[in-house]
Amino acid sequence: MEKYKHYINGKFIEGSEYFDSIDPSNGKPWALFPAANEEDSNFAVESAYNALFKGPWSKLTATQRGKLLHKLGDLISENANHLGDIETKDSGKLRAETRSQSGYVADYYYYYAGLADKIQGDVLPIDKPDMRVFTTREPIGVVVAIVPWNAQMFLSATKIAPALAAGNTVVVKASEQAPAALFKLAELIDQAGFPPGVVNIITGYGEPCGRVLTSHPKVASVAFTGGCDVAKMIVKNTAENFAHVSLELGGKSPMIIFDDCEIDSAVNGIVAGNFGASGQSCVAGSRVFVHRNIYKQIVEKLEKESKNIVIGDPLDKRTHVGPLATLAQVERAKDVLKESISQGAELVFGGNIPKHMKSGWYFEPTLLLCHDQSIKSVQTELFAPVISLIIFDSEDEVIDMANDSEFGLGAGVFTQNLARAHRVSQQIRSGIVWINTYRAISPISPFGGFKNSGGSREAGLDVIYEYTRTKTTWINTSSEPMANPFVIR
Repeated sequence: MEKYKHYINGKFIEGSEYFDSIDPSNGKPWALFPAANEEDSNFAVESAYNALFKGPWSKLTATQRGKLLHKLGDLISENANHLGDIETKDSGKLRAETRSQSGYVADYYYYYAGLADKIQGDVLPIDKPDMRVFTTREPIGVVVAIVPWNAQMFLSATKIAPALAAGNTVVVKASEQAPAALFKLAELIDQAGFPPGVVNIITGYGEPCGRVLTSHPKVASVAFTGGCDVAKMIVKNTAENFAHVSLELGGKSPMIIFDDCEIDSAVNGIVAGNFGASGQSCVAGSRVFVHRNIYKQIVEKLEKESKNIVIGDPLDKRTHVGPLATLAQVERAKDVLKESISQGAELVFGGNIPKHMKSGWYFEPTLLLCHDQSIKSVQTELFAPVISLIIFDSEDEVIDMANDSEFGLGAGVFTQNLARAHRVSQQIRSGIVWINTYRAISPISPFGGFKNSGGSREAGLDVIYEYTRTKTTWINTSSEPMANPFVIR
C-alpha cells in the first residue's frame, strides 16, 4: 500500500501513527495515512505562524504572492488527471468528475492570483481638520482550513487560494476519509516554490488533531466545511483563542418544479442535483417539489432515466453513479428509507444495494414519493442518491415548504415565467438559487448559505473579507503642535 506523509514547514514528515484508507469501490485498504497527534498539530501551527511573522512570506509583495498562486494553478492544471485519479481511488467519486473538477480548481487559484494585488482600502472624508485617514486590509493571520472528504480539491481551493492571496499562512486539515489528493497537492505546492510553512497539510482525527488546531492560541481564523455537530465543537474550541470562524455547513436543498417548466430540463436538473456525485453533495437538491399538474410526467421520466443509469466502477468511463464513500453512508440510507416507508412514503424505484455489484459500497438511485415534510428522508441530509418528491398546488404553498428547513444552502427553480423566477427566488431563504439549472459554480460567484448552512461565504470577492481585517491609520497633517488635551474648544 502507498504510504503518505504530513507536509509541514516545507517537508514531508512521517506520522507517529497511521491508519488505512479504504477503496469504496471494493471495500479494501489501498493506502496508509498519518494520524496527526498533538505534537504534529502544534508543529503545523507554529510553522505557519513563523512563516507569517518571521519568514519571507510577509515581505513578498502582493504581486509576488499572486505569481506563486498562478504557478500553482498551472501545476494543478498540468496534473489534473493524476489528481482526479487519486481522488477517485480514495473517495469513490467518478473519474470523469474528479478529473474535470481538478482541472477547474486551477481557475480558483488563477482568480485569486489576479486578485492578490487588488485588495485595497479607502481614504476617508473625515470630519476633522488637518487629518488624513485611510484604511488598509491586512492578513488576519494563521488560517486553519478543515475540509470534508466529498470534494477535497475544490473545497480546499476555496480556502487556500483566497487566504494566501490576502497574505495569510494556512494549515489544512484534510479529512481522515479520502485525503490522498491533498497530499498530492502538497507536492505541487512544494514545486511551486512557496516558502516553508506557508501551507501545511496534515490529517488526523477530531481528537487530538482537530481540537489542537481550532483552539491553538496562534490560530486567527478557522474555515470549516462539514456538518453542524462538528461545527458546534469548533465554535466551542475557538472560545479558547477567539479565532474568527467561517462555516459552510450542510444542506437539504429544495428544487421547485412549476407546471410551466421545460420538462426535460427539469428532469435533467433533478438527476444532476441528486444522482450527480452519487448524491454526495452539500447542495444536493433532495427535496423535490413538483406541481400536481405535471408530477406524473416528472415521475415517469425520472423512472425512465433511472433505468439508463449505469452503476459501477468509478474508474470506468461508462459509469454514471459510483459507490458511496463509506459503508456507514449505505447503512444510514437503508435505515432512513425503511423508516420513511413506515411513515407512509412510497418507494417508486431504487432503495437497494445493486445486485450486480458484489463488493464495494454502492446504493441505487432512489425516488420516494412523500405526502409531507414530516417524512424522515425529507428532513435528513443523506449524502446518498435519494430523492424525496412532494406534490404542491400553489406558489405560496411551495415557498413555505421550501423554507421549512433548518438549512438554507442551495435551491433550484424550474419555470419559464421570468416574473415568477424572480419572485420566488427572492423569497427562498438560501444563499444560492439556481433558475433552470443546478449545481453550477464559479470562483467569481460567492458560495454559502443561511440558517444552519452557515452564514459565511466562499469564492468571489466576498471571501476576502473573511481573511483580512481593516486597519485604520490617522495622520495629523498640521504644522502646529498637537493641541493640549486638557483644553477643550
